[in-house]
Amino acid sequence: MANVRDRSAELTPAILLVDMDSFFASVEVLDNPALSGKPVLVGGDGKRGVVASANYEARRFGIHSAMPMANALRRCPDAVCVPGNMARYAEVSSQVHEIFASVTPIIEPLALDEAFLDVSGSIRLLGSPLEIGHAIRLRIKQELALDCGIGVASSKQVAKLASRSAKPRIERDRVVPGPGVFVVLDEDVRSYLNPMPVRALFGVGPTTATKLSKLGIETVADLADLDPSMLERHVGGSVAHLIVDLANGRDTRPVEAGVKNRSIGHEETFTHDSYDLADLDQRLIRQAHAVANALRSSGQEGATVTVKIKLANFEQHTRSVTLEEGLDDPQAIYEVASGLLATHDIGGGVRLLGISLSALRPRGGPKQLHLRLDDPTVADPLVTQEDRGALLDALDEIKRRFGKEAVGTANLLSADGVISPGQRDIAFGAKDLTPPKEADD
Repeated sequence: MANVRDRSAELTPAILLVDMDSFFASVEVLDNPALSGKPVLVGGDGKRGVVASANYEARRFGIHSAMPMANALRRCPDAVCVPGNMARYAEVSSQVHEIFASVTPIIEPLALDEAFLDVSGSIRLLGSPLEIGHAIRLRIKQELALDCGIGVASSKQVAKLASRSAKPRIERDRVVPGPGVFVVLDEDVRSYLNPMPVRALFGVGPTTATKLSKLGIETVADLADLDPSMLERHVGGSVAHLIVDLANGRDTRPVEAGVKNRSIGHEETFTHDSYDLADLDQRLIRQAHAVANALRSSGQEGATVTVKIKLANFEQHTRSVTLEEGLDDPQAIYEVASGLLATHDIGGGVRLLGISLSALRPRGGPKQLHLRLDDPTVADPLVTQEDRGALLDALDEIKRRFGKEAVGTANLLSADGVISPGQRDIAFGAKDLTPPKEADD
């Protein structure tokens, strides 16, 4: 496993998984040194806010990401809660990726703080994968004052798990440093994986883990020697074969360079349930602008519009429509999304609302004057979309030169000026736009 003698050059392919340590919280401490040594939580501070990132000082109290913020603050009342700045995190992530690109062009991002690197072609020039991993960590530390954990293996599954072994861990309220880079050789894969819970494997979610537990399968070792056909009727044929392969360390997925977003979206969880269609519609306008801004910034447009709602009872529903044309116009996105929202029953109250666009492609595809939604259940199925590309390009240029709040549409005006929604502005639990409303009797 973590080897005294460096044999990592034997790995074929040689895959690194680089995972930044408590990335969002670490960037906040970097930008505000007064937070150094304090427990820092990034996330929404409303009643329904969640922890997006917690530094190790906060993790000592048992706090982890995705925990409700209210629970986290009960565990650590002295924690400093900051709302987060996704634009800043994306900026630092770009700097981290510049370091990756100096090592290999084969980079597959998983998130702002995590990426696979295939360094097989860099070994003769830069040294063994272990040496490359340490060099990456050193540059990130020296140039960006941030830390990361790096897993090294010949497969993506094992490299990702190894990155966790490389990181600091909490033991008896103490932060114990990790090795920084952790290598798993092919001959050690089974002994490394065997004691892990099956939930550690890619493809084993809570439902599958529960089904396996009922069969007495708790660890990877329990799973590895099974015939997949014995599991097919319990978890499905494809899942059965996948998880048995992974339990044996068999994972031939390559690192895919240049992987783009499959969808771009924005959603908000409300502090208070909303029962008002007009209120939801106003939020939808802002979300449509946020998504359109993200699409245009990435040079993409999307043909499939999806609206998602989560009701007060936690039921989740989605409605989608796929158009022949790709959209990047906020007004067109809003009109389509508004029609989809109208098909939802919101009588029980809505706690979450979101828009996403998928079937992404480069901007500049053919446009029509009209987008017709053929679903007869969609209210107002005729959506007018004049070709406003030149106008939108001009607005983008004004915003680049004079700031995002320099110009906007009338439906984004407020008493304080133009609202300029960003895709990630309130990603971790939205502030309420309206006071709580009670459901009608």
